[in-house]
Parts: sequence; structure tokens; C-alpha cells
Amino acid sequence: MDFRRLWVAGLITNFGSFLTFVALPVQMKELTGSVAAVGAIGAVELVPLIVFGLYGGALADALDKRALILWTEVGQGLLCAALLVNALLPEPFVWPLYLVAALSSALVAVQRPALDSIVPRIVPHEHLPAAASLNSLRWTVGGVAAPALAGVVVAYAGLGWAYAADLATFVVSVALAVGLAPSPASHEAAKPSWRSIAEGARYAWSRKELLGTYAVDLAAMFLAMPLAVLPFLADELDAEWSLGLMYAALPTGALLVTLTSGWTSRVHRHGRMVVLAAALWGLSVVGAGLVREVWLVLAFLVLGGGFDMVSGIFRAAMWNQTIPDELRGRLAGIELLSYSVGPQLGQVRAGAMAAWTSVRASVWAGGVLCVAAVGVLAVCLPKLMTYDVRTNEHAVRMRAGRALAHPPGP
Repeated sequence: MDFRRLWVAGLITNFGSFLTFVALPVQMKELTGSVAAVGAIGAVELVPLIVFGLYGGALADALDKRALILWTEVGQGLLCAALLVNALLPEPFVWPLYLVAALSSALVAVQRPALDSIVPRIVPHEHLPAAASLNSLRWTVGGVAAPALAGVVVAYAGLGWAYAADLATFVVSVALAVGLAPSPASHEAAKPSWRSIAEGARYAWSRKELLGTYAVDLAAMFLAMPLAVLPFLADELDAEWSLGLMYAALPTGALLVTLTSGWTSRVHRHGRMVVLAAALWGLSVVGAGLVREVWLVLAFLVLGGGFDMVSGIFRAAMWNQTIPDELRGRLAGIELLSYSVGPQLGQVRAGAMAAWTSVRASVWAGGVLCVAAVGVLAVCLPKLMTYDVRTNEHAVRMRAGRALAHPPGP
């Protein structure tokens, strides 16, 4: 019941958040006309994400996860209300966009470790890969529908309507989160401190296969994430109408993989799939930057979204099936940095490279760098490439522990 409630709340709030995800850079583009200013959104989100992501992981281990999820959701709703008020002004300000982006990043960084670490508590161990796929489905449904809708809403109704719809979704998600059962800290959990954060970091460093998943995802997102330049790419292709579809293309590919993800349960060498999918993501971005027909750009973005989801499914399976409960929050904070800092830095990279060279060069060159970096990491991290969930000592220990805690009935 709790997983269902959490899933529905996430679906609703993700739908609204994607509306703002499209509206915010569009508003920045309208107010400044600068590709660098749009890319700078990622820069202002970076420091709060790093600081609060690490400390948020420690909080998730030491405090009630339900309370963290609930109150950070309330905070996100208030920030969305601030964007709405600013958009309704006769002359909206630029600085609130950066301020809200930074504060929202901090709240996401505190909330996400609690969300990630609560799932293994409410879902049986053998069903965790399926839960990861369902959570991905939740994200992709909002990611497909909301950006396409946002393009229409922003173009024909205005930015205010996009922010108002996002605010409404937070009201609903908060109401659902209130009904979650308490999820207090485990008895073995350390109190939140920089020492406990360092303990989590040492554990992550000792697990080179986990370290590899972080490194591969960070490289792929930093070097090949093209989101910051999509408004300008649509203009360059003389297809402004396609912007919403471009934002929706990546989640569409992810959705297609999620809906057909039954095959993932038959794959045991998860590390190899993480590496292969990340390299194919980079190749897809290369294609999107080189072609000149908008429908081909969309097709390559769909492919890229699919490969990124494949990588995400196997990363999540490795994390959820091998990390001890008392460390899940802190490791989730480190995971957050790997899959969130990368895209934020990627926005800065894409915007700066586009300003220095061109929009299209920023896209395809980032894809080339991604493929090269993933290849180097595969060579340097052999434990990632040899990981097998059937024989990995940490996965075996986790399965045994769950079997003792939940013995089969008579």
C-alpha cells in the first residue's frame, strides 16, 4: 500500500515538475536571449545539490524518512508558488529564477535519498528490480506527456499556467504523502554528521563496482546531456514547435524500455549493461547533433532516452540489491550526486560549448566525448565489468539476510 501511495504521489508531482522543467529555461531564454544564461541554471543548482545531497543522505539514515519526504514536498510547492507570482508580474525578474532553482535543488537533494532508501523497506527483495522499473515508468509517463503539453501551454496560455499546474500537483502529492506509514531510522544508523557521511563515502570507495556505476553515469550526463541547448536547437532547425517534443523524446525512449523491461530480469552481469548502455547513449547524442532533419533529431533523442533508462535500471538493481540498510541513505546521497550533478554540470558544459562553438557542435561533440570516457572507465574498472548478481558477495549476503528476516510460510 505504501509503495502504491508513494508511486502515485511521485507520478503526479513528476508530471507537474516537468511542466516547470520546460517552462523555466523557456522563461530564461525569453528574458535574456542568452544560451549561457540558460546553461547557468545548472551552475546555481550544483552547490546545493552537492552539499545537501551528501547531508540529505545522512539525514535519511538518521531521521524518519516519511517526515523528510513530506516536508520537502511542501517546500517544493512553496517554491513553485514563488515562480507563479514572479511570472504574473508585468515585468518578471531574472534573479528569482536562479534563486528558486538553487533552493529547489537543495530540497530535491534532501528528499531523494529518503525516497530511494525507503523503497527497499516497503518492497520485497526479489521485487526490487520490478520496483525500479515501476519507478522509472512513473518518471517517464510524466516526462513524455508533460513536456509536450508544456510546449503547448507555454506557447498558447503562458508560463503562469505551467507553474500553476505544477503547484496543483504538489498539493495533491502532499495529501498522499501524509498517509504514508512512519519509517524511522534503523537501530544501527549513525547520527547525521560529516563523520557519518565520510563513513558512507569510504564504503562506496571500497565497492569498486558501485564506484564504477557512479563514474559512468557522471561522465555520460556531464559530457552528453543536451537539454540546456534544446530551445536554441529548435530555433536553429526552424522548428520552434518541436521544443516540447524534444524534451519529451528522452522520456519517451525511457518509457518504451520500461514497458518492455521484462528481459532485464534475465540479465545477471549488470555492470556490463551499464557500460554498454552509456556508450550507446553517447552515440545517440552524436546522431542528434549531426542530422539536420528535426524528425531524425527526435528519433535519436528517443534512442538516447531508451539507452539511458537501460543503464538506470541496472544501476538501481546493483544499488538496491547490495547496499546494507543502515547505509542506504548515505549511499543514496552519493547516488544522487552521480545522476543529478552530472546533468547540472552538463547544462553548464552544453551552454558554454554552444556559446564558444555552435549549438549543434555542442551536442555531437559531447556525445563523442561521452563514448570515449565510458570506454576508458570500462578499462579502468574491471570489477564493474565482472559484476554478476548471482555470485557477488554483497548481493548473496543481502539475499540471505532478507530470507532470514522474511522466511517463507508453511
